Amino acid sequence: MTAGEAYNQFDPELIARRVKIRKALQTINQTPDNDTRNHAIRALLADSGPDFFVESEFKFDYGFNIHIGDHFYGNYDITLLDTCPITIGDHCYFGPGIGLYTPVHPITAAERNADVELGAPITIGNSCWFGGHVTVCPGVTLGNRVVVGAGSVVTKSFGDDVVIAGNPARVIRKIQQ
Repeated sequence: MTAGEAYNQFDPELIARRVKIRKALQTINQTPDNDTRNHAIRALLADSGPDFFVESEFKFDYGFNIHIGDHFYGNYDITLLDTCPITIGDHCYFGPGIGLYTPVHPITAAERNADVELGAPITIGNSCWFGGHVTVCPGVTLGNRVVVGAGSVVTKSFGDDVVIAGNPARVIRKIQQ
């Protein structure tokens, strides 16, 4: 699964991990103390930098595929579907309602009906800023210093120093450093 190979999403081991994470996040997301909540979330992730802050309703499937750099801020209602690795660089800021989705569902009905699922990793560079309600699709890599406009759906990869927006997202401006 983590390598992007076909897997059965209803595998008992995967279901058990999702249930464990769901139960933990149900309690953690209701914790009003920021330090306690963020420490508990960090303990469920593969790794994150020490300066890590998320608001409540931070959700993910497994945690072991999530790698977040230092100086991360995530606003309310962040969803990371981590079938494959999700890597987020340093100094990244996410607005509310962000979704990073690594699962890839087959196009053909026969494969979907057979519960075949794949995944593709998502990589976000350093110093990126996402406006509210951004969706990032499987297999996307964003370079450093990328700004993603609110409501965008990112379906393909982009390099450094661009502002992207729209559905599908496209470059609307280059950033001069």
